[in-house]
This record gives sequence, structure tokens and C-alpha cells, in this order.
Amino acid sequence: MMKILIVEDEIRLSEALEQIMKQEGYDCDMVYDGEDGLYYALSGIYDVIVLDVMIPKLNGFDVVKKIRESKLATPVIMLTAKGEIDDKIKGLDYGADDYMTKPFIPEELLARIRALSRRQGEVIIKEIEFGDLKLNISSYTLDSGIKSIPLKYKEFEIMKLLMSNPNSITHKENLITKVWGTDCDVADNNVEVYISFLRKKLVFLNSKVMITTLRKVGYRLEVSDV
Repeated sequence: MMKILIVEDEIRLSEALEQIMKQEGYDCDMVYDGEDGLYYALSGIYDVIVLDVMIPKLNGFDVVKKIRESKLATPVIMLTAKGEIDDKIKGLDYGADDYMTKPFIPEELLARIRALSRRQGEVIIKEIEFGDLKLNISSYTLDSGIKSIPLKYKEFEIMKLLMSNPNSITHKENLITKVWGTDCDVADNNVEVYISFLRKKLVFLNSKVMITTLRKVGYRLEVSDV
């Protein structure tokens, strides 16, 4: 199921977009200002972000700029009442993938979301690296130096999420949503069990990478200086 983040402060439009996404079978989160939009976006759990420009606290241009500065590649469609070419150029230069001017036809927005999700799927990543670690996408193995260890499915998905967003905190609720799904009732201790498995495998690999727990928040990868 595709997961969409919509950052839009016009409540009626936001509710309409949410309804449209749900009718298409998409899982959708709604936020109403730029600070929340950035916070949610940096979780890395979304397939596409629909981002308004004129939003409170942090405008859409700054949000997409900060998203790209964090090395997050999630496709972004910018929505705005502004139709000037300079604004479109600015949004695209800051890292947006597409740009739509209000008012827009819902079917066109959905088509653009589908196109962006397909385009993202065409980028075949064979491995992800962080510190002295390499995560092999095809073989589900985690490597460090000459050592290698296989990962089970959920271990792999957790490590993939952590390594894809190494400069950000992966919030526990977002990790659960991405790995177990939105309809799954997973307790916190289930997540801790898998984090414990991964920590033991990092020790086996003699890796300098550690999974750090931020109490009541989530997890982050760090490289030990020792």
C-alpha cells in the first residue's frame, strides 16, 4: 500500500485530498504546517509527499530544501496557488519533483503521484552503506569488512530504514508502520526484540556502527569512535 504525506493548511482542501487518497486505497497522513511536515517527512516512511508552499511556521520551499539536505529522496509534489514561473523554478531547484497550481483536477494529481512512485521504483539500489556497514538489498545480508551475516525479513526492513535515514531519528511508531503495517497491533517490546537481534549481529560483525535508543522517541545509527 502506498503511503502519502499531505502537508496542507487549508482544512477543507486537506480533507478533500485525504478522501481522494483513501478512495484510491492509499494510506494517508495529514499535517497542517511546515514544521510538522518536515518532522513527518524525515521519518522516511512515505512513498510520495504532497506539499503546499504557503503554509505556517516553515514554507514549502524551505521544507523541501531541508528534506533534500537530509539526503532523503522521497518524491515531492508541490501544490500552490502561485502560478508564477519563478516560483515553479524555485521549487524545482530546491528539490521538488513536480509542481501543480491550484485549482487542480484530482485525477491529474493522482496520475502524477502514480508516475512519481513508478519513477522511484525504477531506481534499483543494490546496497546501502553507512559507516563500515553494507546492506545488500538482493541477498538480505549485512556486511562489515570481510564478515557477512544474513538477516531475517523484519531485521532487514528495520536495518534498511535505519541505514536509509542515517542522519535522522527513526521514530518507533513510524518504524512499526513501515515494517509491520498500519493495521498490525505491535507492542513496543516486539520492536526492542528485533533491535536486540540486530545489535548482536553488529557485535558479530565487529562493526563500529551502533543502534542508539532515544528513550520514548526512537532509534538512530551512530559510528563509535572507539
